[in-house]
Amino acid sequence: MNPGYIKGYVPGVRENGGQYTHAAVWTIMAFAALGDRRRTWELLNMINPVNHSKSATATAVYKVEPYVMAADVYEAVSHAGRGGWTWYTGSAGWMYQLIIESFLGLHRSHDRLTLVPCLPQEWKSVVIHYRYLDTNVSYPGYPVGRKRDQSTITVDGHERPGRELVLVNDKKDHTVELVQDKAAVRENVV
Repeated sequence: MNPGYIKGYVPGVRENGGQYTHAAVWTIMAFAALGDRRRTWELLNMINPVNHSKSATATAVYKVEPYVMAADVYEAVSHAGRGGWTWYTGSAGWMYQLIIESFLGLHRSHDRLTLVPCLPQEWKSVVIHYRYLDTNVSYPGYPVGRKRDQSTITVDGHERPGRELVLVNDKKDHTVELVQDKAAVRENVV
């Protein structure tokens, strides 16, 4: 009967309905972990604040900065679609982690970089330039239409099993490609 401060919010506002962005981001991370590229992309677009400013009408409804992650988006009838608690939320940090780790698939732990992207089917490739100390790594993503669990990586054209790259600060430029079923998307990368 007494859930705490959340009881003070009217239905459809903040954590009491509508979009609670922390939970929305964690949900998208779960879909990415399941490898559901379509749903991950759909939901990522849904909560992206930039998409709330595609028209004057949408901007007037959202009422907050489209370049800042809102902690929540209201669903209460009189405030439906309005963003709340910008600049005062950990949601931006979680959104950044979602994009880098769950969507683009870059997981770094010490000197190891694991590649497990969850890009939308319609994307043909993605190029990421990653700097490790004085060393540059270009990563053109993975081929669309292939299974994520049947992958190896190539480093400067040399194939290695799995999806993990050992990062070495040799002050050189390297190209890393995720290879699925011996077929890779080739990009002109540095």
